[in-house]
Amino acid sequence: MKTCLVFILILELVQYSIATELTFELPDSAKECFHEEIQKNTSCTLEYQVVTGGQYDVDVTLEDPKSNVLYKQVRMQFDSHNFVAQEHGVYKVCFSNEFSTFSHKLVYMDFQVGDEQPLPGVGEHATVLTQMESSAQDIHKSLSSILDYQTHHRLREAQGRKRAEELNERVLWWSIMETLAVITIAFAQVFVLKNFFTDKKPNTQFK
Repeated sequence: MKTCLVFILILELVQYSIATELTFELPDSAKECFHEEIQKNTSCTLEYQVVTGGQYDVDVTLEDPKSNVLYKQVRMQFDSHNFVAQEHGVYKVCFSNEFSTFSHKLVYMDFQVGDEQPLPGVGEHATVLTQMESSAQDIHKSLSSILDYQTHHRLREAQGRKRAEELNERVLWWSIMETLAVITIAFAQVFVLKNFFTDKKPNTQFK
């Protein structure tokens, strides 16, 4: 696989807020950074999870446009961080696997920028919502929750599948080694028994 990116990439799926949701590969001894331009006083949420690889841990840092560290964690499996942008500019979030020399990681990231906007025509309502408008708003919230549940379910499913594949591979190699050991012992026993029943001619010398 190439350096980074792409297993899931969804931009502004159902929500009207700017949302970047993706799963990318993070090679061993590598570091990947993502940039997002954010307006001042915008509330944001960073959520991530290591899906597969090694001890399921990664280093994470979040920096503002002036390179001030807003959030930093070392060898975390998953976490969520909320913050409000204090100034307009490009914010940077980096995921580092530099401490690992052989384990590739698969990392999920969800970067929400801004609050979720109401349905068109509902947020500007000056009167009480009608029953149909209320139902539409409830359905919209339910669909958003369903999307979140489905995403986390896919992550858990991918993590469980990867662990099952690793376990299956270990069992396979263990079975192969056991088979080779049994065959080696069997040949050794046959060789030893054959030597027991082999007639040895006495070595006599006549002068």
